[in-house]
Amino acid sequence: MPIPDYQTLMLPLLKLASDGHDHIARDSVELLAAQFRLSDDEKNLQIASGSGMFAGRVGWARTYLRQAGLLVAPKRGVFRITDAGKALLATNPERVDNKTLAGYDQFINFLSRSRDKNDEKPSFDASGVGEHVGGSEGPRSGLGTVGVQSLTPEEGMEAAYVRLRAGVEAEMLERIKAVDPAFFERLVIDLLVAMGYGGSRTDAGRAIGKSGDGGIDGIINEDRLGLDVIYVQAKRWEGTVGRPEIQKFAGALQGQRANKGVFITTSSFTREARDFAASITSKIILLDGVRLASLMIDHDVGVGRIGEYVLKRIDNDYFDAD
Repeated sequence: MPIPDYQTLMLPLLKLASDGHDHIARDSVELLAAQFRLSDDEKNLQIASGSGMFAGRVGWARTYLRQAGLLVAPKRGVFRITDAGKALLATNPERVDNKTLAGYDQFINFLSRSRDKNDEKPSFDASGVGEHVGGSEGPRSGLGTVGVQSLTPEEGMEAAYVRLRAGVEAEMLERIKAVDPAFFERLVIDLLVAMGYGGSRTDAGRAIGKSGDGGIDGIINEDRLGLDVIYVQAKRWEGTVGRPEIQKFAGALQGQRANKGVFITTSSFTREARDFAASITSKIILLDGVRLASLMIDHDVGVGRIGEYVLKRIDNDYFDAD
């Protein structure tokens, strides 16, 4: 079944704590995974940051319930239900989510702390909670429109990053296809050097442009000491590159008694071309335009940073130190 989002996990987590005893946070992840019948692959699935997706969602559900005053953490890694949490369960809710939590002043205050303190009325968007309307202790009526956000804040940041990254990659590929052949050659040199190949840029520049023999555009050192070399074919291609071009490149490698090559193009490769490259003894890496643009961004070639956001978590070792 699909991995439940963090809001779907709120009610099961609250019910898990309904006995009033202390519960270990780590154990709750296993219990909820079993309750939702998640496979090992689903339970261990990680997001790009390396964090476990399901464990992260359970953690955010627990955090939001705590901030609403429905759970309390008597000590690190342990949680327990509060009287407010018991009172909510007594109403037999079908679901507990951000809309439910928005009825608690503690939760509203928690979200408000991350917004402009000068605002008279906080407006909640990315958190998945609607506007703060009304003002009484406990559940509140008369709430404004509440949007449901299934992603945790960390997942939301990752999703936004992926969308921004995709846009930059698409624009990068357009720019690569528009440059003249000489600039494209320099671009390839800059990328290979940024990736650690070719020694200095001067050495790489001399190597990449001097061959042109039998389908080989250049030769570049695999490492700074020149212990091995890589043969390069780099061209701006209009159509899809097929198997014949890769066969020609492979033949040129054999003629040089070489076994490593990189074929770089601004377009793409046919399945037959990729299958052929994978079937021969020579190691030929096929680098299409999409991958080329991605690598340029990864290695800061042709891009600049406009901002940086650092995610931090509590250092438990610091607080556990004697």
